[in-house]
Formats: sequence, C-alpha cells, structure tokens
Amino acid sequence: KVQVVESGGGSVQVGQSLRLSCTASGTTQDDYAMGWFRQVPGKEREGVACIGWSGPDIYYSSAVNGRFTLSRQQWSKTMFLQMDDLKPEDTAMYYCAIRRGVRHTTMCSETNDRSIYWGSGTQVTVFS
Repeated sequence: KVQVVESGGGSVQVGQSLRLSCTASGTTQDDYAMGWFRQVPGKEREGVACIGWSGPDIYYSSAVNGRFTLSRQQWSKTMFLQMDDLKPEDTAMYYCAIRRGVRHTTMCSETNDRSIYWGSGTQVTVFS
C-alpha cells in the first residue's frame, strides 16, 4: 500500500522560514511525479510546487515563485519544500502528493485525478 507522509509544519512569524519533508513508501516503482499543494478552508486545493516523474523541471505557482524551493533527488521518493520569507497568505494545510508518470505542470494542475496518492497534510501558520 502506498503511503505518503509529510512533516515540518508549524507556526512562524512573517519573514521566517520552514522546511517541509515528504516521504512516500509502499511501492518499488520510481517513475513518480511529486508535488506540494495547499488548501485553506473554503477554497480549492492548489498546486504550489511540483516536479515531474523524470525531473528536473519544477513548476512553482506565481504566489510562491522566488520564495519556495522544491528539492528531490532524482528517482527518490523523498522531497523537501524550503519556504522562505513566509507571509500570512501562506497559512494553509500543506499536502504532499505523488502520481506516476506525469510532468511537473500536470502534477500541479490536476488535483482531482484518482491516481494521486495524498498525504494527510501538515499545517503551516504564519502570523504577523
């Protein structure tokens, strides 16, 4: 059974940093795209940063481009999200997800595909 686990969320002040981690297990396949998504109550889940199954291109949403950095060793199912210069609007539940065989842009744009494996989320709160 595929499992996805995130960690690293917390509460920080504006301008500070957090680093999220994600590890997927339960499969020997290595052609997974991986991505970070976030959701606030009442809004749809949105793709924040995603890397395709073969790398190395990474998609960043316009809201986080230049402040967030996704990293992942090629073919690894461990991924990180370095979040710098955090803002109150970054407050959300952050989810890690994996999906086989798609590009980085597809990974971040198709949030309702049934082939996606989701983690349970980690809360990030940014206060001023």
